[in-house]
Amino acid sequence: MSEPAITRPEAPADSPAGRPAAPGDFWKLWAGQSISLLGDSFMLVALPLFAVSTLHLSAAQAALTPFALNAPFLLLSLPAGALIDRRRRRTVLLACNAVQAAVFGSLVFIAWLGQLSFALLMILLLISGCALVFFQVAYTTYLPSLVSDPDELHRGNGRLYLSEAASRTLGPVGAGPLVSLLGPLVTIAVNAGSFLVSLAAVASIRHREPKPQPAPVKRGSMLREIREGLSFVLRHPWLEPVLFAGAVYTFFLSMLESTLVLYLHYDWGMSTGEIGLVLGLAGLGYPVGSVLSKRMMDRFGTSRALIISLVVNILGCMAMPAFGAIGWTAGLITGGIMQAFGDSVFGPISLTLRQTVTPSGLLGRVNSVQRFLLWGMVPLGSLGASALISLDGLSTALWTGGVGTALCLPILTRRGVRRGWHTPMEKPA
Repeated sequence: MSEPAITRPEAPADSPAGRPAAPGDFWKLWAGQSISLLGDSFMLVALPLFAVSTLHLSAAQAALTPFALNAPFLLLSLPAGALIDRRRRRTVLLACNAVQAAVFGSLVFIAWLGQLSFALLMILLLISGCALVFFQVAYTTYLPSLVSDPDELHRGNGRLYLSEAASRTLGPVGAGPLVSLLGPLVTIAVNAGSFLVSLAAVASIRHREPKPQPAPVKRGSMLREIREGLSFVLRHPWLEPVLFAGAVYTFFLSMLESTLVLYLHYDWGMSTGEIGLVLGLAGLGYPVGSVLSKRMMDRFGTSRALIISLVVNILGCMAMPAFGAIGWTAGLITGGIMQAFGDSVFGPISLTLRQTVTPSGLLGRVNSVQRFLLWGMVPLGSLGASALISLDGLSTALWTGGVGTALCLPILTRRGVRRGWHTPMEKPA
């Protein structure tokens, strides 16, 4: 592969641009993102309930809120990677946090005035989704500049997934009582505040990247840079099966997740607090998986750890509609725990793999391909869930999402991942 078009010049160590990462920089990044993730996790419960209780939307319309929030991943992910490779990632993170805070703050204010329509809600969520695209690509690209050692990088990724684990466990549990007592609007306001806290935490990071020096702009240069990222992924024997399996899995998981809150609300007649408790308990698998992720990779090798964790994940996804159909709450929670455990083992391993096998000048574009393939499936899955709910009800959408996740397994077990199963000591390259 030809050298990337972006070059990063060396800067003097004592200059602001060449300032190395301070010992506390990762912790500041982690703290800011953890708080933001906790606020975001409130949205899992608050947004659908806000849509049906305040805007009086149907269940099919409420299922479209994740579509609006994640649709920009289909349009912006690939160009976002090329643009971010030309800019300092910390600056991008700051701008994205500011936009997110402004969007959710505006949503709360307009709703408080009684002027929020379904169309305006979708527009605000689309704007938030645009900022989310750039934040997610910049975040995973910025981390290796703070933590360069591969083992420490995996531990850092594990901690980030631990934050996600805690947010998915504590967020719904906290959101349930908060929505019950103060309403979904206050919960959304809390999310807006979380972005301000994240903004302050990222702003306090001392590390400064050298400003990238882009190559002379030529006609079609953006498309060429996007093709370089796509080509690297498609030719790589490990990244291609991992990312395409993740895309199929995410499509069906988003169908499952878009339906589950509404299913518990309408079919089971659960209160907001009960829904939050069920989702929070199901998330208990996240911290366990995050802690064990590196141990499993060290013990079984990258391929075997990826495949084992995905099998556990799929079984959990299939268990949720099965136990939901017979009304067994404990079984549904168990399925959720299995899904969360498998996801939080698979996630850090695949992220560390991507960060360690990709040249630094291509990392933004490769991360953007990942966001396009995986996060881009979220709005499509939400759209599919909305269509199935309209055609045949919540139960059909739940079953389709749970059982459909199994289709990702044969996609994963190919090329370098399959060879790694037979030779677990093989290192991805």
